[in-house]
This record gives sequence, C-alpha cells and structure tokens, in this order.
Amino acid sequence: MDVRGTVAAGWEPVGDAFLRAFGQRGERGAAVAVHRDGVKVVDLWAGTRDVDGAEPWTEDTAQVVRSATKGVAAAVPLLLHQRGLLDLDAPVATYWPEFKAAGKDRATVRDLLAHRAGVPVLDRPLTLAEAADLPTATAAVAAQAPVWEPGTAHGYHAHTFGWLLSGLVHRVTGRTIGRWVAEEIAGPLGLDLWIGLPDAEAHRVGRIGPVEEVEPAGSGALRLRPKRAVTEAYRDPDSLTRRAFGVIDPRPDENDPVYRAAELPGSAGVATARALSRFYAATLGPVDGAERLFAPATLALARTEESAGTDRVLLVGTRFGLGHMLHGPASPLLGPSSFGHPGRGGSLGFADPDSGIAFGYVTNGMRKTVTADPRAQALVRAVRAVTA
Repeated sequence: MDVRGTVAAGWEPVGDAFLRAFGQRGERGAAVAVHRDGVKVVDLWAGTRDVDGAEPWTEDTAQVVRSATKGVAAAVPLLLHQRGLLDLDAPVATYWPEFKAAGKDRATVRDLLAHRAGVPVLDRPLTLAEAADLPTATAAVAAQAPVWEPGTAHGYHAHTFGWLLSGLVHRVTGRTIGRWVAEEIAGPLGLDLWIGLPDAEAHRVGRIGPVEEVEPAGSGALRLRPKRAVTEAYRDPDSLTRRAFGVIDPRPDENDPVYRAAELPGSAGVATARALSRFYAATLGPVDGAERLFAPATLALARTEESAGTDRVLLVGTRFGLGHMLHGPASPLLGPSSFGHPGRGGSLGFADPDSGIAFGYVTNGMRKTVTADPRAQALVRAVRAVTA
C-alpha cells in the first residue's frame, strides 16, 4: 500500500496504525490528520478515492463524513453564544416561535443542543427533497410532538438534530447554517469542509459504500459491541432507534449529488481529514496565524457534560456536551477532556484540550459501527501512545 503525506518525528506509530488498517481491517481508502498545539504533525492518505474503484486517493480527496458533521455544526451555536447572540438557557421559542408547538414551549436551547429536546423522530418521515428544503424540514420538527418531556431525558437525535440547528441558526442569524459555516469557519480557516457541497467541488469527492467487517485476531480494538436490545431495536420499525435513523424515507443514497448538495448539518457534511483536524485545532488555539475559534469560556462549555446515562435512542450509555459527544465507552476519544463527533460507519473528528491534540479521520469504507469504529480507534490508541 502506497501511503502518502507527512509524519513528524515521533509520530510514526500513527502512520503504522494507518497502514495496518489497509492490511488487516479492510480499509479501501482513507486519510488521517493530527494537530498538536496548532501544528500539523500527521497528514496521511492512501488507497482509492472510491470504495468501489481504482482511482487513487489524492491529497485533496474529500468524503461524506456523516454525523462527524454534527461536531462542526455544533460549533455554530457556541460561537453565537460567545458573540452574545444566543442565550443557552432561553426557550428555543424565544428565537423560533413555531417551535413551542405540541408541548415544547419550555424546551431550552441547552436542551436542544444536548439531545434532550424529545424530538428524535418524525411522525411522518420526509423525502430527500423535503429534507433538503429548509422551510419544510424545520417546520416538520417544529410541529412534532415530543416523545418525552423536553429536558427530562436524552436520546440521540440522529437526523433531526441537523434540522433543529438549522431552524435555530437561521432565525438568529438570517443565514443558513451551511452558509454560516462557510463564511465564519471554513473560509477564515481555509478548510476543505462544506455543509452543502458546491458544484465546483463535487469532482473531489469519492464514493462511499459498505466494506466487509474484518478484525485481526487479538487486535483488542475498542468497539461498542451491540447488545441484544440494540439489535432488536434496529429491527423494530416502531422503536425510537429505528424511527430516529429512518426520518428520511426512502433512505438516501449518500453518493447522490442532491444529497451531498443539501445543507444537512446532522449527516451530510463533506470534508477532508486535514480540515476536520484543523477545525478542531482552531477550537483550542491559533492555527497558522488564524485566530482561535473558541474563547476559553466557550472551550470550557464545549467540554462540559450536559447529558449522560442510558440513551433513549441508542440504548447504551452516552455522554453529550452542547452538541458534541464526549469521551466515554460509547464514543472513546483521547481522554476525559475530549469533545467531538464520530460519523456512523467510520469518520471521526475531535479535540482534546488537556493534550492540545486535534484529530480528523475520514474513510470511504462504511462499517456497521455507530460511534466506535475499530479503524479510527486504532489510530486514537496510537495517538494516545505517542502523547503519553
């Protein structure tokens, strides 16, 4: 396997773990990047740009990163709060009056960000065209009756989280969240990262698809093994689990240009590993002369636990901050201070304030894992070993 890119002295174990994923874990095409204290120390890519093709992955190849998009999108309300434009403890209806329908009048912005809003499902799933239309999708989540009293429990809002953020951000700023990210985050930081892929960048994006579940004997990979109840919930069409992941029906093809161009901040972002790592590095401090994104108080908010315990949707113990997943058994990151977000099937991005580490991994080979992909976890273990 021809691995390209750069690895700083002392970071070779990360490169070794990346290479092993191709030989031992069925990787087809992927990239990984790591920053420490704002300095890029790992930037590698290898394999094919398409999961089912032969054209090589190049330095500029990007991929759909699924729910890793949420970690970028979650920065937007935090930055709006940092600028004095958003009160985290105000009812969502303060900014979005329609949201108070069906008993959600007391749901706060904090509840919305911490997956406590109670609307992980829709009584009527949306078509892809409806999901991609901001007024239609946000009206649907605003009208939806909660399945638990907002603020009293938490459950992963797999798709609806994106529309909740879209509705809130649009009403606070007058801009779509994709445009806000482009103008206030990706543009200033020079990130190859989009929520709503422009036509001009479509040629850079590889095809994603399923890959065989392969594990080397004795690998000791950190992976959340599905419990019987979780497996049964995915099969039950009436369960919150199945309904939360099925709010777009029929299930969209993530290689469809329409899907990639849609501003779906819960699932359809497109990025390079380098962009994810650089984004998270900027939450911790300056990067290559660019100003840091998060003030110290905002960084403290990002790493603070808001929801923890058994997740009503995922049915395992999860930990959330204000939109980001936090380090824990369901989403192992680098350490106790880490915050970020995995993408179902593989991708991962996070920051770790205690060590100054920022991490990004993207792949075209989608596995069945939701939050703890063994390829990403092998890379995280290598980073942990280097920084120990």
